Amino acid sequence: MIMKGVAYLHGVGVGDVGIDDISEAIRQPDHFIWLGLREPDADLLTTIQHTFGLHELAVEDARSAHQRPKLEEYGDSLFIVLHTASLENEGVAFGETHFFVGNHFLVTVRHGASMSHGKVRARCEAAPHQLAKGPGFALYAIMDFIVDNYVPVLDGLQTRFDSLESAIFTNHPSRETMEGLYQLKRELIRMQGVIIPVIDICNVLMHSREINIPKDVRLYFRDIADHVSRIDRAMEGMREMLIAAMQVHLTFETVRQNEVVKRLAGWGAILAIPTMLFSWYGMNFRHMPELEWVYSYPLVVGGVSIGSLLLYWRLRRAGWL
Repeated sequence: MIMKGVAYLHGVGVGDVGIDDISEAIRQPDHFIWLGLREPDADLLTTIQHTFGLHELAVEDARSAHQRPKLEEYGDSLFIVLHTASLENEGVAFGETHFFVGNHFLVTVRHGASMSHGKVRARCEAAPHQLAKGPGFALYAIMDFIVDNYVPVLDGLQTRFDSLESAIFTNHPSRETMEGLYQLKRELIRMQGVIIPVIDICNVLMHSREINIPKDVRLYFRDIADHVSRIDRAMEGMREMLIAAMQVHLTFETVRQNEVVKRLAGWGAILAIPTMLFSWYGMNFRHMPELEWVYSYPLVVGGVSIGSLLLYWRLRRAGWL
């Protein structure tokens, strides 16, 4: 459950810290603690709460792990929730990352589908002059990493949409294609619900004077907001194309049904000729002169055949058959 805990002094790691060592390390001047947790149990979260002085409501939210993206301020610390997304088995898997940010600590709690922050930590440690800005820069680095991982999800959704769009024009409309379009639309709407709150969170981090983010770090969150805005515009464009594709699919289905109706109507008209004549001569009247004529049968059969062939030829030219 404890992925990594490191104490930093002026942006340089001075050693790993465990739960029992955090209380001592956090009291050291100019130090800050970066602790990463993965689906911790209630006992560990309670220990973390007492160690860092976290608010019980924020800890309760981190324990339940079914939160909307948000930013909340509790005294001199922040509680932030972001949703993560990744492609799994041609679908989108969602998770959550919770942040506790203070003047001397950053605690991340990951739930569900989320990638390790090991690469983020290594990249920050390779730039100690940036990491020396404190927990605010580490918060930016992880948020930027989460937003960057939205792009492969968007690319995967675009690939699925291209495949479904091709199926509309190359194959007959099908239930599977329509179900695929609807499922894609549902995932796209959920993705938009995941990323749009990130813009509001970044705006608060940039402009609030009461939040303990250094002034020179606030500008970094503007870059995240711009990135999210570009992703949101791309998703909105895909959503419009998706709606148009669903309408085209329904139009093709209507056209196909009309073609079927026309064919049935055409064959019904052809069959009406023999049906009428045979029903006419099927009447059991005693005095019907044609019944005694030797050429009656071939004449009726020939007339029915010629009439049916002429009607078939006419309907064929009209495109009904």
